[in-house]
Amino acid sequence: MNAIKTINLTKQYGNRQVVKRIDLTVGEGELYGFLGRNGAGKSTFINMMTGIIHPTEGQVELLGSSNQDEVLSQIGVLPDYSSFYDYLTARQHLSYFSSIIGYKLAKDDVDLALEQVGLLEHANGKVGKFSFGMKKKLGIAQAIVHKPKLLFLDEPTSGIDAESSIQIQRLLQNLNNKGVTIFMTSHNLTEVEKICSTIAIMQNGVIEDEGTLHSLQKKHSSQMEVTMKVSDDATILIHAIEQLIGSIVLEGQKLTFRTDNEQRIGDVVRFLVHNGLTVYHIAINQPSLEDIFLKTHKGEL
Repeated sequence: MNAIKTINLTKQYGNRQVVKRIDLTVGEGELYGFLGRNGAGKSTFINMMTGIIHPTEGQVELLGSSNQDEVLSQIGVLPDYSSFYDYLTARQHLSYFSSIIGYKLAKDDVDLALEQVGLLEHANGKVGKFSFGMKKKLGIAQAIVHKPKLLFLDEPTSGIDAESSIQIQRLLQNLNNKGVTIFMTSHNLTEVEKICSTIAIMQNGVIEDEGTLHSLQKKHSSQMEVTMKVSDDATILIHAIEQLIGSIVLEGQKLTFRTDNEQRIGDVVRFLVHNGLTVYHIAINQPSLEDIFLKTHKGEL
């Protein structure tokens, strides 16, 4: 079963289409990263999927159902903005909002969610005195407190410090390892590169690229640059190596070449070892997610 499926999903304001006929499928158990510049349509897209706004055209299926009310209790949402009651404590806030969607949670359940986001020591603190980062953590706790099967997170680590960001990343990975499907937007490309199993890049209301990091790297790089450090100077073998791989650059114990075939890397390693050299280190330089993102948006630069 797919966790998310959109069919021809469109949002139009006046004559302007913000989201343009998107067909998207996210399988159960994915940690799906959704990228795009400000104004690309990311938040509008996620808000249509979660029922915050209605599409102009198209259909959304969540957890196999086109009726969002049927699966509401199995979904957690962190929108691009969160509103809180300043006079409630963090613990009271989670209990109150959980009751609105039909959950009467035990104190231990509430405290577990607060602990997971690093707010347990502030459980009795009034939300009105929380910093922006603390409110972001509370929003994530609100999204996960009822143990949903599907999470929508809009910029879950924006505005929080580096240590808290790492903590949230680990939390998302742990939830995903337990079977929770996560759909998240982020401007933190390193974060997405690190934790997401599938990545999509949105531009001007359409999805320009989608795939695993490896498949995107392969698509956007015709050749890999490979550097090997070997035990001895390989000058004596340079002509034979070039017969295997083509042109190479040799600087003492460092050998560099380019290839579009991973098999050729293994061929070179076997040849070197067969000729008495030890390969200490192999580095394969492929485009980063930042490189791919900028290349996708090159026409806008």
